[in-house]
Amino acid sequence: MVLSMDRWVGKVAVVTGASSGIGAAIADALVEQGLIVLGVARRSERIEQRAKQLSGKKGKLHAIKADLTKEEDILKIFKWSKENLGPVHILVNNAGKTASTNLTEGKTEDWKSVFDLNVIALSIATREAVKIMKENKINGHIVHVNSVLGHQVLYPGLSMYPPSKFAVTALTESLRQELNQQGLKIKITSVSPGLVESELSTLNPNLTPERRAAMEQMPILKSEDIADGIVYALSTPEHVQIHELTIKPLGEKV
Repeated sequence: MVLSMDRWVGKVAVVTGASSGIGAAIADALVEQGLIVLGVARRSERIEQRAKQLSGKKGKLHAIKADLTKEEDILKIFKWSKENLGPVHILVNNAGKTASTNLTEGKTEDWKSVFDLNVIALSIATREAVKIMKENKINGHIVHVNSVLGHQVLYPGLSMYPPSKFAVTALTESLRQELNQQGLKIKITSVSPGLVESELSTLNPNLTPERRAAMEQMPILKSEDIADGIVYALSTPEHVQIHELTIKPLGEKV
């Protein structure tokens, strides 16, 4: 199998949650590979700053401000991309959140906020990307940044986060079947990392001291490790689909 990113050079990739962590690393990696990347985040100024740092690279990074819990903002992303950069060829659904709560005493609004971003926003963005790919006869690629917690509940206290990621696992397979049924050559990949150093984990200022201490004793991945895995999935030949890619740090016991 020959791995190559050549067919994506100059093409448009939309990356959500691109202001920090895994999303920022993905955007940077795709720019390095020669893609035109539209980074999406509420903190778009962070993406704009990195775009300046990446000037002179093979590709280019653009920023757009959006609240992905608002459907009108998601629609705006793809409209702006189509009018200013071109039709989307790659969508990386990276944006996600946790809530420091539980299932027996948690607040309904916290539960809804997790599902609104991790499941509903992902689904809307996917729908809009597929619509554009179909209209333009693009054999594109959609990547869902999932989690090992989307396949196994490892510990309590994350309330709706594992259920939301289990939904992403089911959405990935449901989309694969729909695309096959429609005869479309659009790939779908779920990437499920273990513990990654990010604002959702060790860099989260809202962690309890006990949870932070426990995490600091665990093997951990860097955001760049996940970005490399996504580049690998994207670089496969057109007849090869990496449907599920699980990335764990060496030494992880679960």
